[in-house]
Amino acid sequence: MSAAVSNGAGGLEVAIDGRVGALAIDVAFTVGAVPLVMVGPNGSGKTSVLMMILGALRPRAGRVALGGEALFDGARGVDVPVQQRRIGYVPQRYALFPHLSVRGNVAYGIEAATRAERLARAEQALRDLDAGALAARRPAQLSGGEMQRVALARALARHPGALLLDEPMAALDVSIRRDVRRFLAERLRAWAIPTVVVTHDRADAEALDGDVVVVEAGAVVQRGRLPDLVAAPRTEFVRDLVAPGRSR
Repeated sequence: MSAAVSNGAGGLEVAIDGRVGALAIDVAFTVGAVPLVMVGPNGSGKTSVLMMILGALRPRAGRVALGGEALFDGARGVDVPVQQRRIGYVPQRYALFPHLSVRGNVAYGIEAATRAERLARAEQALRDLDAGALAARRPAQLSGGEMQRVALARALARHPGALLLDEPMAALDVSIRRDVRRFLAERLRAWAIPTVVVTHDRADAEALDGDVVVVEAGAVVQRGRLPDLVAAPRTEFVRDLVAPGRSR
């Protein structure tokens, strides 16, 4: 278990009913120690689901809970602010601040009594991801794989109880994607905290080796292990996803 990760949060429970523009969102799933992979066509609501779990978007109804503690409960009027939910989030393009060093990026948002403590936690998070040597660099000096590690370190430095990753491989060159995917899969298995990974790539699902949730038009249309989806795809999107040759 990485020193940068809290290991006592328990599972993530999601059952939300909401709307983003014309798209209705109605999904329910649970996540334990094994990462859950969320797939679906563009515009199907995957990122909106992450935003509702995070608290950046408010569902109309339902419940989001972490370790049994409600973060959102429409019936009870519970809606914990984003910064208090203890959920780490890594966006698709990593969203690193170009004017800050890697150390400063990771330290940003850490709650600590002193600046020295924030920086110490940032450096520890970088070491946990084998990225300690990057601390003094700026984002423009990093490769795609290095930026991903820094973004993960920033999320983990806050000791989250759960982690949300939005297309973590999409910004990477194909030439390095396999190595970074393997690294990420190994770390997520070691951390064993509830993690939702949004992706379009079958190879990500294979590497993470957890349940796959298929979201289409804002609803869960299929859930199962990847071999289950291969054996009995329920929609055209799933058939295309699991077709031979889709791994990258």
